[in-house]
Amino acid sequence: MSNEPMDAREAAIRRLKGPRDFIAHLVTYAVFNGLVILIWYLTGQGYFWPAWLLGLWGFGLIMHAWDVWFRRPITEEEIRGEIERHGGSHA
Repeated sequence: MSNEPMDAREAAIRRLKGPRDFIAHLVTYAVFNGLVILIWYLTGQGYFWPAWLLGLWGFGLIMHAWDVWFRRPITEEEIRGEIERHGGSHA
C-alpha cells in the first residue's frame, strides 16, 4: 500500500500552514517593534537604536518569506538520488 495520499495531504497542509505562520510572524514583528519604537519615542528619542531590532528581525522575516513562497520542495527524484549516492545505507 502506498503512502502517496498521506504524503499529498501532509504536503497540502504544509503549503497552507506556511503563509499562516508567516502572517503570525509579521504581526508579531509589527506589534513588538511598534512597542519598541514607542519606548524609544517616550524615553527621549536620540539615537534610533530600534533600527537594530527592525533590521535584524526584518532579515529573519525576509528569510521566512523566502522559505514560504520561493524555496522549492524536495523532489522524489532528489530523494532517490541521495539514497543511491549513499548506497541506501542508514548511517
